[in-house]
Amino acid sequence: MSSRAFVFILPFAVIAMFWLMAKREGRQSNDPNHRSFFERNGTALSITFIALVAFWTLFLVSLPYLYMVVESFHPRLPPMQRGGPNDFLTIEQYKSFIITPTDGTLNTIHIWAFLTSILVSVAVTALNFAICYPLAFYMAQVGTAQKVRLLMLGLIVPYWVNEILRAFALRLLLASKGLINQALMGLHFTDAPIDFLGNNTGLYVGLSYAYLLVMIFPLYNAIESLDKNQVEAARDLGAPWWRIHKDVVMPYAKPGIASGCTMVFMLSAGSLAAPQFLGGPRTLWFTSIIYDFFFQNFNWPRGAAYAFILLAACIAFVMLMLRLFKVSLGETIR
Repeated sequence: MSSRAFVFILPFAVIAMFWLMAKREGRQSNDPNHRSFFERNGTALSITFIALVAFWTLFLVSLPYLYMVVESFHPRLPPMQRGGPNDFLTIEQYKSFIITPTDGTLNTIHIWAFLTSILVSVAVTALNFAICYPLAFYMAQVGTAQKVRLLMLGLIVPYWVNEILRAFALRLLLASKGLINQALMGLHFTDAPIDFLGNNTGLYVGLSYAYLLVMIFPLYNAIESLDKNQVEAARDLGAPWWRIHKDVVMPYAKPGIASGCTMVFMLSAGSLAAPQFLGGPRTLWFTSIIYDFFFQNFNWPRGAAYAFILLAACIAFVMLMLRLFKVSLGETIR
């Protein structure tokens, strides 16, 4: 059996495993009043739930990644040679990330692009947290219901516009003859336009703005359930404001903080629109390299290997955040 055929067969095995888990749930419980998944929902509805969840998680999420991983261990071949004697498992696509295949030198360009993408994504995550945490705390613990609704509306309405259109709008604002530069020169703060796009300021602003909601809503949901009496008690005992947040609010909101940080980091590291439209001429984002391998060079195995390297880095960051905040994966998605 070929590796590619195995990828297509594996989802059916996982569906069968889901089915057996649901069937055996009732028998494994020691509580006589416990009802199994099928007893609670009925056979027809349970089968529908299992089929929909399996289809979504496997065919729309897991299967593309599995196929990508398998493809990354194959050489670049014309379609007619796929599955032939020249089609074998290899790690050459992963070696090409470190060593340039053409001349055998260190692949500093792609390594630097990868490190830059990771470090900038971490910085964007920290910036988003610094912006969203005070706002989320105000909405959850301080603001009146009317002000919270207005803030929610003000945050959500701009995101009705497509991400690409928002990136173009920011490009117009930050261009050399854009509104911001014209205002700065009109107020005599600068004598010449600032190259916001060339020095990557536009990229950082675009990434931070694109994923504000992804950070603020987990924080708001976590802080909103905190009993206000705990904050008042800490304030009555003389705790300064920074101590209240450090010892009361943040420990309680750890699942929301971990959830928001991981999502912002993964979306920033995997972003394509913002680097393409808001990056400068010297900007080299790792996802742009992956895009070029897939759709410009048609080197799918190497593009798949690079994509899996980025995925592994994102998974490592998620595990690090969970360990740093001492929360489980289940707590972050509640």
